[in-house]
Amino acid sequence: MPKTIGEINERIKRGEAVVLTAEEMVELVKSKGPQAAAKEVDVVTTGTFGAMCSSGVFLNLGHSDPPIKLGGGEAYLNDVPAYTGLAAVDLYLGATAMSRSKGMEYGGGHVIENLVRGREIELVGKTYGTDCYPRTEIRTTFTLQDLNQAILCNPRNSYQTYVAATNSTDQTLYTYMGTLLPNFGNVTFAGAGCLSPLTRDPIYRTIGTGTRIFLGGGEGYVVGEGTQHSPGNQKGTLMVAGDLKQMNASFLRGGTISRYGCTLFLGLGIPIPILDEQLAAGAGRGNEELFIDVVDYGVARRERPTLRRVSYAELYSGKITLNGREVPVSPLTSLRMAREIAALLKKRIEKGEFLLSEPSRKLPTDTTLKPMKQTEPILKVGQIMAKKLVTVGPEETLERAAVLIKQHGIDHLPVVEKGRLVGIVTSWDIAVSVGTGKRRISEIMTREVVTARESEPVEVVIRRLEQHKISGVPVVDERGALVGIVTTDDISKALGRRK
Repeated sequence: MPKTIGEINERIKRGEAVVLTAEEMVELVKSKGPQAAAKEVDVVTTGTFGAMCSSGVFLNLGHSDPPIKLGGGEAYLNDVPAYTGLAAVDLYLGATAMSRSKGMEYGGGHVIENLVRGREIELVGKTYGTDCYPRTEIRTTFTLQDLNQAILCNPRNSYQTYVAATNSTDQTLYTYMGTLLPNFGNVTFAGAGCLSPLTRDPIYRTIGTGTRIFLGGGEGYVVGEGTQHSPGNQKGTLMVAGDLKQMNASFLRGGTISRYGCTLFLGLGIPIPILDEQLAAGAGRGNEELFIDVVDYGVARRERPTLRRVSYAELYSGKITLNGREVPVSPLTSLRMAREIAALLKKRIEKGEFLLSEPSRKLPTDTTLKPMKQTEPILKVGQIMAKKLVTVGPEETLERAAVLIKQHGIDHLPVVEKGRLVGIVTSWDIAVSVGTGKRRISEIMTREVVTARESEPVEVVIRRLEQHKISGVPVVDERGALVGIVTTDDISKALGRRK
C-alpha cells in the first residue's frame, strides 16, 4: 500500500519511522529489491557540501538616526560591495562579491560565514539625501543578532548532476571546476553521487515549493526550481532559503577558488519520503548507475566537447581512462561532509525534531535551458589573422631573421621545422641577443609557444595575451600545423572597425 507524507510524519512523531541514509538505501535495495524496501523504509536522507556560487543573503539593518536611504546608494560590508537596489535599509550580499581591498582573498561568502560565527561586520554606506532620509553617510558595525532579518536566499543550488572537467590545452587552467592541469593531466568533478538530493527523486515527485530541507546546519525550504533548471538532461536545480540565524558555520563556509573567485561552501540535505516502490527504486540507484559527462574545459565556448560518459563509481575510484591512459580524479564536493549531513538529518528525523512537508508546487519537469541572446556575431580568430606568413627555421641566423622582420614590418617570426611549429622569435628577442655571441634562431627562440585556433573567439585570445604578457600568437590547426598569426595590432584594428 502506498504511504502518504502525513502518515510518515505520524510515525516520526511516535518515534517509529524507519530512516536510512541514501547510501544505506542503496545497499538495502540491492539486497532486498525496491518492493521490500518500500515497505520497510519511510524516509531516505541525502546530503551534499560544495561550492555554491549562486548564493547570497538578504539583510535588514534597521533604521539609523537620522535615517539613511541606502537604496540607490553604495554599501560595503567588510569592504565587500552589497547590492543596494532595494529599500532604504535592505541589502543583498552575493557570495561571489569581492573585497575592494583584498580582491579574491575575501568576499561575500566570507562575510556570510563571519556573520554566522557571531563576528562584527563593518558597514560603510554612502548615498544621496532626501527629505525623509537626510543622512548621506554611515559607518558602523553589527553582528548577526543586531539584524532584524538575515535570510539566506540562493537562486541556484544542488544540481541534480553536474559534469567532470578536464583540460586539453598545454596551459594550466583555473576554473570554477578547480585547477585543471595541461594535456588532460587531471579530472575534477562535482556532486555527491547517490547522496545528492535530486538524484534520489529524479522526477521530483516529493520535492517542490515548501519542501523542508537541511540548509547550512539549520532548517530551510525549497522556494522552487533554481535558475538554469534543466530537468531534461538531469541538471535540475533548486532555489532555497532559510534563516541565517539558525545556521552553523560547520556547514557554511566562505572560500576562494584559486584564481577564479569567491564562493560559499554550503551544506544541503533533503529527506525523501518513500511513498511507494517507484520512489524506493529511484532512491536505491547506486553510483554505478549515475552518469555524468567528462567535458573539455580547454575549449572556452558555451558548448564544450564531451569526451566520454563516466559513472560516479568510476570517479570515486580516483582515476578514469581518458584517451587510452589513466588520469587522476579529484572531487570538488566533500563526500565526508555529505555523509555527515545525511547522518545528522537522519538523527533529527528519528528524534522527531524534523518533520517532512508536502510541497505546495512540484518542480517543473519540462523546462529547457536557453542560451543568452547575443545581438552581435562572434568575432573569430580566423576572420582577422594574417594568413601570408613569414617564417624561419631553427637553424636560420639572427641576421637573416632581423632582415625579414625589417623587410616585412613585423614583430613575430614563427619558427617552423618539417611543417610544424616548433618555436617563435620576436624583434625584441633579436634585439636583446645582440652582443651575446648567439647566432642561431634555435638559441633564442621560445619553445613553449602559446597558440590559438581559427575557430576561437577573439575575446578568448585577448585574455590569453594578457595572461602571458605577449603581443601575438601563432594560429595552428588540429594537427599543430601553422595556418596564421594574430597580433594585438590585428585585434585593435578589427575591434576598431566594429565600433
